[in-house]
Amino acid sequence: MKLTVLTENTASGNFSAEHGLSYYIEHDTSILFDTGHSDVFLMNAEKLGIDLENVENVVLSHGHWDHGDGLSHLKNKNLICHPYAFIKRYRKLDHQYVGLSLCYSELNKKFKLINTRKPYYITENLIFLGEIPRTNSFESQETPFIDEHKIDDFVPDDSALAVIQENELIVVSGCAHSGICNIIEYAKGVTGIDKVITVIGGFHLSENDKQTKQTIQYFKKQKIKHIYPSHCTGLPALAAFYNAFKIKQLKTGMVINF
Repeated sequence: MKLTVLTENTASGNFSAEHGLSYYIEHDTSILFDTGHSDVFLMNAEKLGIDLENVENVVLSHGHWDHGDGLSHLKNKNLICHPYAFIKRYRKLDHQYVGLSLCYSELNKKFKLINTRKPYYITENLIFLGEIPRTNSFESQETPFIDEHKIDDFVPDDSALAVIQENELIVVSGCAHSGICNIIEYAKGVTGIDKVITVIGGFHLSENDKQTKQTIQYFKKQKIKHIYPSHCTGLPALAAFYNAFKIKQLKTGMVINF
């Protein structure tokens, strides 16, 4: 598997950056995982010589602006996501809108929508996980978001990819609002594979708090070899992961081969 970072919070070289996430993944097929919130992913892809016109499948990890507003620059592709990705959602603190700029009907005109709560096999070895069960006691316990009805929004549409390679798992998350450990456990259950070799993407951890410490202990217990927390993972949490695993910071333009 080859993963190219098209959008990240941090830039490298002559590549642009923004608050967002977008990965170009090459495995059994090529897919685009999230799009950031502007055309930055397209500009960086062009610099890298990647032609996204040939990509048939786009995966949206969840319906937040910084992961899906770049969809306005694409069309005529399969868009794979959870059906709740299109709800109106806001930040509690300031009531700022954090959902997608394009509504369901607009996206339905631009794309062939594949909306599913259940795991969806893009290929035999590349699986969109659908809705992630919240099973442990330390993740997804609080939320800073509400929906249009002012009901707590725990981002039920938050999903991820499970990639099977040599009977091992690579897990790719967007923001892990559902909990990165919950995601990993579900990926193992869906695929029947216990060995997780790599986890990459947003971990939705801000501080070096109890949740971060429990997450690190979980990763150690699972003996996960390659760990790449990024995007929505705050500096104190990143520092804790660095101290535990000597991680590398993800930046735009990086290419990682697994």
